Amino acid sequence: MIDTPPLIEQLLARLCGGSITAEDYVGYFVNEFGEELVFAQRPGEKTARLWHSDMDWQIFDVGDNSIRVGEPMDEVITVSGLIIDRPEATWLSSCLAASSHLRRR
Repeated sequence: MIDTPPLIEQLLARLCGGSITAEDYVGYFVNEFGEELVFAQRPGEKTARLWHSDMDWQIFDVGDNSIRVGEPMDEVITVSGLIIDRPEATWLSSCLAASSHLRRR
């Protein structure tokens, strides 16, 4: 009998408590403080979902124009009301760019 390791989507779904399938585009990031972020874009949905361990794995809906710089204060980066740092924003921007074709379906 061959043991098949669980799919990464299943592992990340257990981590963040979200619904993630093998059809979703999925991203995972750990920041310098050890906080984990999970991104999932389901084909055909207008927005993706973002979970952040520092926010008790609350779901944030994110889309192509969700990342804001300087709102509400100079140099602050936010996404859907969540304050994120530059490396997180760079990772999230990459996830959004890589999965944009799935939002156009």
